[in-house]
Amino acid sequence: MKIHEFQAKEILSRFGVRIPQGRITQSPAEAFEIARSLGGVVAVKAQVHAGGRGKGGGVKIVRSPEEAERRTREMLGSCLVTPQTGPEGTRVRQVLIEEGLDIRREFYLGMVIDRSRERPVLMASTEGGMEIEEVARKTPELILKEQVDPALGLQGFQGRNLAYGLGLEKKAVGRAAGFMKALSEAFAATDASLVEINPLVLTSDGDFYALDAKMNFDDNALYRHPELRELRDYHEEEPLEILAHRSGLNYIKLDGNVGCMVNGAGLAMATMDIIKLAGGNPANFLDVGGGASVQQVKTAFEILISDPGVRLVLINIFGGIMRCDTLAEGVVQAAREVGVGVPVVVRLEGTNVERGREILRDSGLDFEVAYGMQDAAAKVCRLTGEAAKTPENS
Repeated sequence: MKIHEFQAKEILSRFGVRIPQGRITQSPAEAFEIARSLGGVVAVKAQVHAGGRGKGGGVKIVRSPEEAERRTREMLGSCLVTPQTGPEGTRVRQVLIEEGLDIRREFYLGMVIDRSRERPVLMASTEGGMEIEEVARKTPELILKEQVDPALGLQGFQGRNLAYGLGLEKKAVGRAAGFMKALSEAFAATDASLVEINPLVLTSDGDFYALDAKMNFDDNALYRHPELRELRDYHEEEPLEILAHRSGLNYIKLDGNVGCMVNGAGLAMATMDIIKLAGGNPANFLDVGGGASVQQVKTAFEILISDPGVRLVLINIFGGIMRCDTLAEGVVQAAREVGVGVPVVVRLEGTNVERGREILRDSGLDFEVAYGMQDAAAKVCRLTGEAAKTPENS
């Protein structure tokens, strides 16, 4: 789950991370008053779930309350296009008015889970304000890392190592290490999957501030944090992903044309891989789970065919917890109720698989039964190729 910059800053500040003064608003007139209370020189920042806002015109430094009001009026309701939104952009519904700071240096600071090491890693770089992916690709030596023991947390010497590695003067090292400690504590306490401060700034008076902040959370841990669930902004999410979330399905929309319905995250990823290997292009990741109900299968169908890019549906099910014949009956019932208008390839394996395939063949619906993953991928590519050549699609 993602949250807005202003929400991330509010959370981080509770753990001792220093943030600039600022307030959120949806009113140009209120932006004027906020800017005036902050001294006039402020940043007007669009609040959207996308990086690269500055490049898209979503961050403006202004030098008067009047200019803050004008910029806020221009941003609110506009469609902000950034490298992360795609050409369609995202609508700006609120802005953050934040005090200006006298910045001496900029840095990057971030924390993620290192899956290969099975522990968090704190990263720092002198390339603050830059896209960290570009830094990692072009100059990886500029990214400093400290692995964090989850039982002990970030140790003082680790923070100091990073601070010295950034070339900070001795008097600034302690403050930087304290900032890093606070950030790592926020990361652990909220079950975050990512915390990113870009840029982390050192001001002329020697203080460190999170000038920008991004936080993502592990969805599987949100049951422990009901207060974080309340921060979710459904305006910033794909509508089909919202429907899936509310139905207990794991769905991520992609840009392909093969709609995938699979039970199990590992099998879902393998399915996407074999489609790509065969020359196809998956339209989504969709995991209905091992014990999916008929209603969940029906909702999954509705989600898949609601995507205008989907030309074919691939169902790849392993009947372990639920028998294949029960799954097949659910698929047939759901397909009849929804009215699937595209070809459907079904690959079943597991308990009562022969009976499940028989149910599919006898359904009278446009199902193509596949025997194995490779056969399913081949059928998918053949049928999507044929669909692309029909007159209505030419």
